[in-house]
Amino acid sequence: MSTQNIPKAVAYMTGAIGSFSAMAVAGREVSFELDTFEIMMYRSFVGIAVVLVLGWYFGTLRHITRRHVGTHFTRNLAHFTGQNLWFYAVTVIPLTQLFALEFTNPLWVLLLSPMVLGERLTRMRVLAAVMGFAGILIITRPWEFGISFGVTTAALSAVAFAWTTLMTKKLTRTESVTCVLFYLTVMQAVFGVVCAGYDGDIAVPSMTALPYVMVIALCGLLAHFCITSALALAPATVVIPVDFARLPVIAVIGMLAYGEALDIMVLAGAVLIFVGNYSNILHETRGQS
Repeated sequence: MSTQNIPKAVAYMTGAIGSFSAMAVAGREVSFELDTFEIMMYRSFVGIAVVLVLGWYFGTLRHITRRHVGTHFTRNLAHFTGQNLWFYAVTVIPLTQLFALEFTNPLWVLLLSPMVLGERLTRMRVLAAVMGFAGILIITRPWEFGISFGVTTAALSAVAFAWTTLMTKKLTRTESVTCVLFYLTVMQAVFGVVCAGYDGDIAVPSMTALPYVMVIALCGLLAHFCITSALALAPATVVIPVDFARLPVIAVIGMLAYGEALDIMVLAGAVLIFVGNYSNILHETRGQS
């Protein structure tokens, strides 16, 4: 890897951090008017338009196939579930706590990958998982506060996102990014319509809420594009520490925008989760060198 690519990778990750933070704020603001299913539905409608336009412009629409529709369905059901849980958690727990619990995603990937991808569960991966769960206990402190529904939904969203990651990795062995994003937006639009309309009442976003919906839709796609691009330019050992900057950034945003207190125990637990993740990445990288 050329060191000249590192500044570009950092720039992409800065874009991802900004996108995730904007999504969290927009999700909280629009939650007063739309429920999570409606948010996901409108986000997917915008996403379909973006994917089709970009696919047409770059000539990649022909890459959309029907070879693995079942795997796409499983992936997108997991992602739809995780994203709805995430948007709900945005409204009921501090943003710092939500983002800290989201960092357990790689740990769930480690534990689920032997079952899904047939990968070996090494001692280092087990150690990373143990450190991660210790971090979760420090963040949530169930012996002191109990386990709230908001914390539970945030933790479950990380599990759902981990399953999404594994299914994505499986699909990208044979399918293009355009194909994956096409099914992502189309299937989740259908899920959103069904879930938002089950009671016969789908709210239309007002002119006040519409900009927030657009931010959620565009920043969701932009965040994943930035992370993918960063990983293509630099190894995970460079990208992950930059991604971890999301936590202090969202802590400051939560403090300034919503008056959320900085919880040192949440930060300490997040650091432990990060150390577990990063130690495993270093171990895996050295094993491949």
